[in-house]
Amino acid sequence: MSHLDPTSTTDPVTIVNPHGQSCVVVVCEHASFHIPEALHNLGLTDDALTSHAAWDPGALAVAQGLAQHFDATLVASNVSRLVYDCNRPPTAPDAMPAQSETISIPGNKNLSPAQKKFRTDSYYEPFRAQLAQTIAGKPVPVIVTIHSFTPIYHGTKRAVEIGVLHDTDARLADALLQIAPRHLTENVQRNEPYGPQHGVTHTLKEHALEAGHLNVMLEIRNDLIETAIQQAAMAKNVANWLEDALAQLNVTGGEQCQA
Repeated sequence: MSHLDPTSTTDPVTIVNPHGQSCVVVVCEHASFHIPEALHNLGLTDDALTSHAAWDPGALAVAQGLAQHFDATLVASNVSRLVYDCNRPPTAPDAMPAQSETISIPGNKNLSPAQKKFRTDSYYEPFRAQLAQTIAGKPVPVIVTIHSFTPIYHGTKRAVEIGVLHDTDARLADALLQIAPRHLTENVQRNEPYGPQHGVTHTLKEHALEAGHLNVMLEIRNDLIETAIQQAAMAKNVANWLEDALAQLNVTGGEQCQA
């Protein structure tokens, strides 16, 4: 499975398989740990620059696998979520966080309104616009966002292995949770380790809820997708799981895109 080089382009967003025929649109907001040179690594250490604070390790590879399985288009951010978290609106305090778990981000402290606007215009708006355009090109779009999370957070071990997250529209999440034991052996939970109360459903709210599109956010514990073999296996299992759930909702992930 190929991987995108997060430093291979200056574009803020990458589109994989733009002419994909599936109604599924795969999204990976935290695909990259890239920080533009002008931001001087935000004052972070080398370890912090590639830690889970800066991106979602393994998520991009799983998202690529899903896109390949469904012949779907994938929209992925090309900058670290510490530069701008594309799963947050510009008004959110953690859109450009000064602190991420135990890691302080010096380059995000005391940002001026002009600096925040520059980042919003440079990194969030192109991502938002491209995702909106991609979704608009599908007759019956299904939005699936892929994330990963750290096994230990603030010193506490997380038992959940895969989270099925949703906001006010739980149709696809409900279908996935109902059939999870058929496809997965992992500990699968609803709205864990995060939920709408943590502000993590912005992409779903922005691009799916008002229009009534089926949607879900999947969080995968990153120790389960550390290697290429793990990533490929997880992508295959999640793809089959998602395909089964869509079939139960009378939606095909394939080229017909019929509801």
